[in-house]
Amino acid sequence: MLQDKDRIFTNLYGFHSPGLEAARKRGAWDETKFLIDQGRDWIIDEMKKSNLRGRGGAGFPTGLKWSFMPKQNDGRPHYLVVNADESEPGTCKDREIMRHDPHLLIEGCLLACVAMAAHAAYIYIRGEYIEEREALQRAIDEAYAAKLIGKDNVHGFPFDCYLAHGAGAYICGEETALLESLEGKKGMPRLKPPFPANMGLWGCPTTVNNVESIAVAGTILRRGGAWFAGLGRPNNHGTKLFCVSGHVNKPCNVEEEMGITFRELIDTHCGGIRGGWDNLKCVIPGGSSVPLVPAEQIIDAPMDFDTLRGLGSGLGTAAVIVMDQSTDIIRAIARISYFYKHESCGQCTPCREGTGWMWRVVSRMAEGRAQKREIDMLLEVTKQVEGHTICALGDAAAWPIQGLIRHYRHEIEKRIDDYAANPHTDPVRVAAE
Repeated sequence: MLQDKDRIFTNLYGFHSPGLEAARKRGAWDETKFLIDQGRDWIIDEMKKSNLRGRGGAGFPTGLKWSFMPKQNDGRPHYLVVNADESEPGTCKDREIMRHDPHLLIEGCLLACVAMAAHAAYIYIRGEYIEEREALQRAIDEAYAAKLIGKDNVHGFPFDCYLAHGAGAYICGEETALLESLEGKKGMPRLKPPFPANMGLWGCPTTVNNVESIAVAGTILRRGGAWFAGLGRPNNHGTKLFCVSGHVNKPCNVEEEMGITFRELIDTHCGGIRGGWDNLKCVIPGGSSVPLVPAEQIIDAPMDFDTLRGLGSGLGTAAVIVMDQSTDIIRAIARISYFYKHESCGQCTPCREGTGWMWRVVSRMAEGRAQKREIDMLLEVTKQVEGHTICALGDAAAWPIQGLIRHYRHEIEKRIDDYAANPHTDPVRVAAE
C-alpha cells in the first residue's frame, strides 16, 4: 500500500487550489531549471531508470519512447503531443489531474520537451471536457504570466504549450488519429510505419504521451528514477491512478502502488463490494476494451500489467469496473459492443462491418434469441476482426466478447434454452445476420 510521502498527485481530490501559488507549495516547479540544466540525456536516463511504463493503456516504457526521437535535428521542429482524449468508458483519472493538479502536467510537458529537443507541446483534450479545458487553460496562462514557459522564460529553454479541443470522437484517442485531428483532418488512424517519432504532427518528429505519463515526470526527476522504481513489483514499478466504478460501496479515483491486490484496493479505498465479497461476479480491470475477469481469479491478483495479462485481460488505463451478481453480464457486454460499433471510424473493413455484426448477434444473445452454434461463430468473427485493423479499436471491440464467451458461455446457453422453452414469434431477420 502506498504511503502518503510517496504520493505524486497530492491534490487529486481538489481540496486545495489548483493555482500556481498552491501548486508551488505542493512541490511543482521546484528546481525545474536545475533539472533542465542536467541535459536531455540525463532526463532520458532517469526516466529509463524509473521503469515508468506508459499510463495510457499500452504500458510501453516511457523513457525508451522518448529516446526514439531523433538526436540530430534535420531542420524539422520536434513536437510533444499529450493525449488528454480520455474517452475509454470507465476511465476518469486524467480529468482529475487537469482540474486539480494542472501545473504538474505543464511542468512535465516542459521537461519532456527538453528530453526530446522539442519547443512546443500540444495538449489534445477530449471534446466533452469543458471544465477541464478551462482549468488547464488558466494554469497555462498562469505559467506564461510567471515566465515559467514561453519564448523567453526563466528556465532558458524556449517552450510553448498549446491546448487543442477535440470534438468527442473516441477514435481520436488513438495516437495517429489524434494527430490527424490536430492537423484539422478527419480523425482516422494512419498506417504505421512511418511512426510518429519520425513522421508525426505535420510530418515532423513527434512523441504522443498520456496525461498521467507526462504529469509524473517532474516528481520522478526531482526524487530520482530509483525512488520510483523502488515502488511496485518487478517490471511494474511506481504509482498508478486507479478509477474504481461499479458495484462498490464508494467508487473513487485513487493513487496507489502498482501491484496492489484487487482485494486490498477495494477494501482500503472503496469500502468493499456492494453486498460483500460473495456477491462479486466479475471485474473489467482496465477500461471497457479489456476482457472481463471472473471474481475467483481476480480477488487476490496484483493489479499490474503482467499479472492481468496472464489472466487473459490487461491493466489498460486501470479503470476498474466492478460487477456484482445482479449484473446481466450478456447485456453489459452487448452495451459495450454498441459503443465500439458506434465509435468505429469505418476505415478498415473488418472493424466497419464486424463491430455492427458482433453487436447485433450479442444483442440477440442477451435476449436468448439465438442458436448455440452461433456462439462459436461469434467467437470466430472476433478472431477475424482482432489484429486485422490499422488501429486497436477492432481488438477493443473483440476482446470483451471473447472474455464473455471464455468465462460465461454457460450463461449464454442458458439464456438461449430459456428463450426456446417459451414460444415466441420470430422477428424479421436483420441484414448481415
